[in-house]
Formats: sequence, C-alpha cells, structure tokens
Amino acid sequence: LLLVGDLIALRIYWGQWDIRRVKLMLPLAIFGIILGGALLLFLADSKQDLLLRRILGGFTLLIVIYKVGSDALKSVEYQPRNWHGYLAGWASGFGSALANVGSPPFTAYMLLQDVNPTIFMGTTTLFFAIINFLKLPITLLSSNVLNLHLLVSIIWVVPVIPLGSWLGRRFVQSVNPVFFERMMLVLLFIMSLYMLFASK
Repeated sequence: LLLVGDLIALRIYWGQWDIRRVKLMLPLAIFGIILGGALLLFLADSKQDLLLRRILGGFTLLIVIYKVGSDALKSVEYQPRNWHGYLAGWASGFGSALANVGSPPFTAYMLLQDVNPTIFMGTTTLFFAIINFLKLPITLLSSNVLNLHLLVSIIWVVPVIPLGSWLGRRFVQSVNPVFFERMMLVLLFIMSLYMLFASK
C-alpha cells in the first residue's frame, strides 16, 4: 500500500523536492535500513521495537520543543549543520526498517529547514519512496512482517489511495505555510507522546 501511494505521490510532486537534502540524508538512511533490517531478521524482539519507539519518540519531542522555543524566542536561531541531516537520515532509515517509525525524525528535521509546504511534501515523497523500495526485500524476507491474509483483507484500500493523494495535493497548494508548520508540529507532538507512552 505504501509503494502504491509512493508511485502516485511521485507523479503528483515530480520535481518539487529539495534534492540536496535527499542526497544529504540518503547514504546514512541506507545504512540505517541495512542495520534495522538485520535486527528485524535476526534479533526480532518486541522489547527492542518498544525501546526504539521510546528513543525516537524522545528525540522527536526534543525537536518539537526546540522548534517551538526557537520560534518564541527570536534570540534562539537554528543553525543548519550537515550532521543534522546525517542523523535524521540514519534514524529514519533505521526506524523505518525495524519498526516502520521513520517519519518522525525526518519530519522533525525538515521542519527546521524552513521550506514551503510543497517542497516539504515533495522531499518527503521522494525520500520515503526510495526508503520503502529499498526495505522491500527485508519485508519480503521477514515472516514477522509480511501477512498475506492481512494484505488481501485491506487490498480494497488501493482504489482510495489516488483520491487521498489528490486531496492532499489540493490541501498543500492552498494551505497557509504558517498553519502547515503548526499543524505538523502538533501532529509530531502527538506522535512523540504515542511512541513514548504506548505499550505496543
């Protein structure tokens, strides 16, 4: 389902991404996928999955607090560094391969980059299309992840994906950038709390 959505979103946002940031994050994201995939295949453990969620939840919450604080205190200004992209890329690849929680660190990093909603979504689309394609072999090899019975039961969702993608595109084209950023911060905050405190 993710790959179907990725193909549609790539068509919608084609060329509307920040390729420099994708190139910055991708090498360590690939390393993260390999490492996360190895742990998924050979060291599968629900406690490790829970620990990863806690770590990424805490990391995401810190970024949200920093972003809100730096916006409120004009004297605090974010200074971009390449290693921020390396760290976000690794965390996204590792989290995505091991527990499908790669989005929060990527989103937190992108919110610090001050890009418009279209570039934000385009960059997200390209980055995670690559990530999802690269982790597909791991998914197919892991008997703990692939459930054909579940896949058949939710295949009806596929025709709805283009409509959701189109509505999302319309929203991104018309949304106020400040509102978009605040909305993403609220969603990240909720997601970070979920990863920190959810028992499963």
